[in-house]
Amino acid sequence: MPTSHITARVTLSAILGLTLAGCGGSGRADATGDGTSVTSSGSAGGATAPPSDPAEPREEQMKIQITIGDQRLQATIFDSPAGRDLLDQLPLTVEMTDHGAVEKTGPLPAPLSLDGQPDGADPEVGDVGYYAPGNDLVLYYGDQSYHPGIVIIGRLDGDAASRVADMDGTVTATVETRTA
Repeated sequence: MPTSHITARVTLSAILGLTLAGCGGSGRADATGDGTSVTSSGSAGGATAPPSDPAEPREEQMKIQITIGDQRLQATIFDSPAGRDLLDQLPLTVEMTDHGAVEKTGPLPAPLSLDGQPDGADPEVGDVGYYAPGNDLVLYYGDQSYHPGIVIIGRLDGDAASRVADMDGTVTATVETRTA
C-alpha cells in the first residue's frame, strides 16, 4: 500500500478516535436502560453524579422539601461540594422566576462551590441545578440543552417536575431539609 494511503488512514483513524472520545465524556448518557441518566466523568475533570434512580438508596444523598404555595415537593440533593453548600444555607425562601417554560430560577444568598464540577451540563427534566453565573437555584421541568455554568446538584422526586410545570409565572419557594 502506498505511503500516502497509510498516512491518510492513520490520520482519519486518529481524528475518528478523538471525535468519539470527545463525544463520550462530556454529556449525559442513558446508562441505566430505563430512561434515567447519569452524568459521565469527562476529560475536563468532570464529576460523576449519582444515578437518578430514586429506588436505589444512597447514603450520600440528602433529602430536601420545597414548598410552593400549598404544594410540598421532595428532592434529593447529591453529596457534592455544591450540594453541601446548598444544605448549609437552608432553610431559605427564594423568589423563583419562570424561564423559557423549562425552568424556575431564583437567587441564593451565597454562591455554591464549583469544586470538582464540569464547566456546564445538559440537565434532564426533574433535575435540581445551580446556575453559577447567576448564583441561582434551578428546578428543571422542561427540556433545557447543555449550557456553560449549569451544575446538576440533585433530582426532584416523584411527579415534582410536572407539578412545577403546572405553576404559572413567578413563585415563592421555601426550601428546607427534610426529616424522615
